[in-house]
Amino acid sequence: MEKLNASSEDYFILLGFSKWPHLEVALFVVILIFYLMTLTGNLFIIILSYLDSHLHTPMYFFLSNLSALDLCYTTSSIPQLLFNLWGPEKTISYAGCMLQLYFVLALGTTECVLLVVMSYDRYAAVCKPLHYSVLMNPRFCYLLAAASWVSGFTTSALHSSFTFWVPLCGHRQVDHFFCEVPALLRLSCVDIRANELTLMVMSAIFVVIPLILILSSYGAIACTVLRMQSTTRLQKVLGTCGAHLTVVCLFFIPIMCIYLQPPTENSQDQAKFIALFYTVVTPSLNPLIYTLRNKDVRGAARRLMGVRGSNERSLHCVVFDKNA
Repeated sequence: MEKLNASSEDYFILLGFSKWPHLEVALFVVILIFYLMTLTGNLFIIILSYLDSHLHTPMYFFLSNLSALDLCYTTSSIPQLLFNLWGPEKTISYAGCMLQLYFVLALGTTECVLLVVMSYDRYAAVCKPLHYSVLMNPRFCYLLAAASWVSGFTTSALHSSFTFWVPLCGHRQVDHFFCEVPALLRLSCVDIRANELTLMVMSAIFVVIPLILILSSYGAIACTVLRMQSTTRLQKVLGTCGAHLTVVCLFFIPIMCIYLQPPTENSQDQAKFIALFYTVVTPSLNPLIYTLRNKDVRGAARRLMGVRGSNERSLHCVVFDKNA
């Protein structure tokens, strides 16, 4: 088969869910609903954390970063998926595919690192409460957040460029709904063992090691929680840490199923639906997980609505007095 350099092609065909055409309309509706939930919920957390001074803490600073990440992460792939599901066109330009791969890798890697940072923040709050304000000072929080973003985007630049250097065969059909490393490597007709090894090493560094660090933090937190005497503080710790641990599981388990298992005949079809879960469902659930049982967020929302309500009443009174 003739070898082609990817740069000589101007587009790829994203096969997505074309094997199941009867599902495409239903998938479009469901994914659109989840995408709108993601936009609304994460924007709500970002705006609320910015406006309410009670939420100007390390925990909500990192949560705002996570919400911004989820917004960008879903937007890097879901609009293209919705476009492909809605119409017959299932193509993406070469430049678009390259950018999509870069941002999906960058944002996914950043989220892995940021979840470790958030677990350290919970560890410091629960296990080192007297030193928490010193350990998690504003400057250090900004450095941790910046390190998460920089590590993700730097790693992605190296890994995505290494992927696009691989010469591709004549066809341009990507068996996925977005440009992803394993799916693009399947288009190659040269030896890709070096790329596969790189992918495994990257997965170990940015998936396995972060997960070990997170579980270690929560192991220390569990030991501290078991020694607590205050029921009220125990409930608060379990609420905030339980929410974060749920988010960790929803993000890491699907990714491990894709990147850390050996490929099989049916693995690509399974990978599409698993990827659909962590790119569509998980980002929409994160705001709900963090806010439903969170008294701080509910209180901030009530205060914000109360301020708006009082301003509206004051404006109404002023207008009424002028008319009188």
